[in-house]
Order: sequence, then C-alpha cells, then structure tokens
Amino acid sequence: MVASPGAPVKRCPGCSARFQGAEWSCPACGWAPEVLDGVPAFAPELSRDGYEAAFFAPLAEAEPGHFWFEVRNRLVVDALRRHFAGTERFLEVGCGTGFVLAGVRRAFPGWALTGTDLFPEGLRFARRRVPEAALFQMDARRIPFEAEFDVAGAFDVLEHVEEDEAVLAEMRRAVRPGGGILVTVPQHPRLWGPMDDLARHRRRYTRGELVAKVERAGFRVERVTSFVSLLLPLMAASRLLRPRRRVEADPMAELRIAPAANRVLALVLDAERRLIERGLSFPAGGSLLLAARRPRTAP
Repeated sequence: MVASPGAPVKRCPGCSARFQGAEWSCPACGWAPEVLDGVPAFAPELSRDGYEAAFFAPLAEAEPGHFWFEVRNRLVVDALRRHFAGTERFLEVGCGTGFVLAGVRRAFPGWALTGTDLFPEGLRFARRRVPEAALFQMDARRIPFEAEFDVAGAFDVLEHVEEDEAVLAEMRRAVRPGGGILVTVPQHPRLWGPMDDLARHRRRYTRGELVAKVERAGFRVERVTSFVSLLLPLMAASRLLRPRRRVEADPMAELRIAPAANRVLALVLDAERRLIERGLSFPAGGSLLLAARRPRTAP
C-alpha cells in the first residue's frame, strides 16, 4: 500500500496489511473487529486473560480523591505540558477505568483522545468518564496504528506485560516521527510485596532497566525521575511488613485510607510533584516517570 502523505495508517490485526480510511474493515483480508459491549475489539480472545473483572468497579470508586491517583494525574499533566506542547492526538495504552484519560481531557480539552485496554470491563467506566474518547479493546503488544498520535502514554501498565519491550516498540510505531511517549512504572525490585503478586506484576523496574528498554525501542529519553520519593520509607514499611494473607483476604485494603491520612499524604506527594515540575529529578522512589521522543528521522 502507498500511503497518502500525512494520513493515518491502520495495520490489520488479522493479516498485518496496512491501509487507510475511516473504517476498520481490512481491504486485503476482510478482517473487521468484533464489538464487545459497544467497543471495537481487536483481541477479543484475550479479554478474559487472567484478570478479575470485578476489580474495576471498586477501583473506579476509589480513584477520585485518593492521594495517589489524584497526584499521579497532576504529575502526568505536568509532564505532558512540559515535554509535548502542541499535541493534538493522544493515545493511552491500558487506560483501565479512564481516570487518567479524564484528567488529560480536563487539562487539554482540545486534544483528540483514544483509550485502549485489554479488558472491556474497565472500558465501561472509561466510556462514562470520557464519552467523547475513541475506545478500543486491544492487546498492547499489537497496536494497529501507525504514526497516528503525537503522544502515547502507558501509566502503570508495562509492569503487567511479560513482553514489555514489544509494547514499547508498538508505541513507537503508533506515534508520529517527532512524537513521544510518557510512561510510569513501579520502581525497585526490592520493594516487591504481596500487592505486586496480587496485581499480577511481572517486575518492578530499576531506572537503568527502564531507560535501556525505551532506548532499544528507538526512543530518545528526555526526562526520567523517581516519584513517591518522600514517602518511600513509609511505602517500604507498608509493602514489606504487611502479611500476605491479609492482602489476599482484602485486596482493596491498600486503596482504603482514613480521610485525615489521605490529606496529609496528598500534601506530601503534591509538594514532591511541584519540585519535579520545577526540574528536580529524584534518584529513588516508589515509581518512575519517563518521557521520551521518537526521532524525526531514522537513526
């Protein structure tokens, strides 16, 4: 296929043919997505792949007002504003309930938003939160877009995928030359605890590991910093000392927090966010934030 200059290109999940147009029916093989709960599904066979559908409802209820989710949203918005000014089209890989996507919409109302997730149960909540976004059920290891987006984000997603480098390579394919990615991941393998097992994490990252994988995918790293740094001692104590049986009995316990404690933690984490916004990079923390750009020309 010869693509029209500047026009988005789709890649057929059925036969990998490249084509253009508003519709998803592949002109080469006739493949078309199934529709699951009103959402086009590119990988319906994986939509029940080992994750509890019942988790999304309590997660969607816990996110608003919770210090971690609220401050992470502000951190993401800060980084998008700082590193990707001029963005028009934004893709979130693994958008879950749409909480981050809704925060991006509020901050950048002119952007065209696309959200994807492996699990239709999460996308039901995303559709309510961001009704104007284009939503797809999708395997992040096979993103069917080429050079369509200015920025692609994956926020606490890569650690769930064994083939994380394949996801990064697909994100590179999905963004235009000169576009970029923004990702967050959990940091420090030694912080591994029962919640990582319960969340089906494959890894916690070191800074060097994340940077190396992003660079191998063909990006140029522009910024990397730890966050949840001021709260790292508290996080370490909570993760490493909590009995496994208690976590397994009540997997949502970590998301429930007394209002007074939530306010204090929000103030501390937001102070840290403001320092990051001003250019400070923390060397250690519970998580990593990385911004990288796809070169305009091939190396």
